[in-house]
Amino acid sequence: MDDRQRYDRATAHLDPPFAVLDLAAMRSNAESMVRRAGGKPIRVASKSIRSRPVLERILAMDGFAGIMAFTLPEALWLVSTGLRDVLVAYPTADRAALAELAADGRAAREITIMVDHPDHLDLVESAVAGVRDRHEIRVCLDIDAGFVALGGRLRVGARRSAVREADQAADLAADIAKRTGFRLVGLMAYEAQIAGVGDAAPGSPARTRAIRWMQARSRRELVSRRGRIVHAVRQVADLEFVNGGGTGSIEKTAREKAVTEIAAGSGFFHPRLFDFYRGFTGRPAALFALPVVRRPAPGVVTVLGGGYHASGAPGPDRLPQPYLPCGLRYDPDEGAGEVQTPLLGQAAEDLRVGDRVWFRHAKAGELSERFARLYLVDGEKIVEEAPTYRGEGRTFL
Repeated sequence: MDDRQRYDRATAHLDPPFAVLDLAAMRSNAESMVRRAGGKPIRVASKSIRSRPVLERILAMDGFAGIMAFTLPEALWLVSTGLRDVLVAYPTADRAALAELAADGRAAREITIMVDHPDHLDLVESAVAGVRDRHEIRVCLDIDAGFVALGGRLRVGARRSAVREADQAADLAADIAKRTGFRLVGLMAYEAQIAGVGDAAPGSPARTRAIRWMQARSRRELVSRRGRIVHAVRQVADLEFVNGGGTGSIEKTAREKAVTEIAAGSGFFHPRLFDFYRGFTGRPAALFALPVVRRPAPGVVTVLGGGYHASGAPGPDRLPQPYLPCGLRYDPDEGAGEVQTPLLGQAAEDLRVGDRVWFRHAKAGELSERFARLYLVDGEKIVEEAPTYRGEGRTFL
């Protein structure tokens, strides 16, 4: 039985739109990630999951430890439900959440916030000034891991931190050490230009060569620079962890002595954007189904909804992929629509009103923002309905 038949059979009693998570595929992806990490623990990026029961399933597997959250309110909520060791990957300006963190002993022990500038520390101090019995706040330094070449004329990678060199990191670490109520416990450097950019661009040999050239040089530069930064910061603070990498760079980042843990999230669901890497392959695990509601012309069907565009620079690679049945494509004049989406191709001839088309999202966790629950499929059966963050009434961004 092929995947389409299996998914159709498992969800025959449901009316689309809905989303599923194939547990066997997710387990296979997770096992591959652990092998690639070579014994270093993987911190689970919650933004790529956005379902508390699914996070709990992943953390119960060997090889995974801790959560990388995307907002402080999210981290506070996760800790309130019993989850532990949550690193907030992005700086926060949420004064109310900071005050809550400083006032809650358990939250303060389990949550680490991100900084890359003294302004972040000033804002925290202002936000918690009125808190009685303030608890010490755990802090992680975010380091710029982008690739810079040609005298600064070329820059590739996420624009995250203002801290790039070892002396800058040491100065900020010293600033943290001088302030009352903070403890520097970690360092993070996310090489987005390696971990989040596939090196096997489809249909573009020139682009593929350029990406591989950039990534090879970026890796060499970052290994040296990250090592110097970690050494310099360790002269000031006793770091508990050094976090790096992402799904696309697990095995590369894990080889660095300076890195103690890897961050990853997208690999569990293996969305469309992660099809284009030489170093690993995964199994699509998260899908959504849309119903066929029109047959406007020969070789054309229209499904309900579908405009689930992924974040990032706009382009065709940010659209969901019509996945099952094979052989469907978008109408170039309409794309993925807010309320309806025409699909073209030979496969449309065999679809009837009421049939379903299965899609893959371009990115991982953003799928969970569209649905209140994920139906967890094992084999030919739904074994659980896992609420997403939205299904639990939580909207953090």
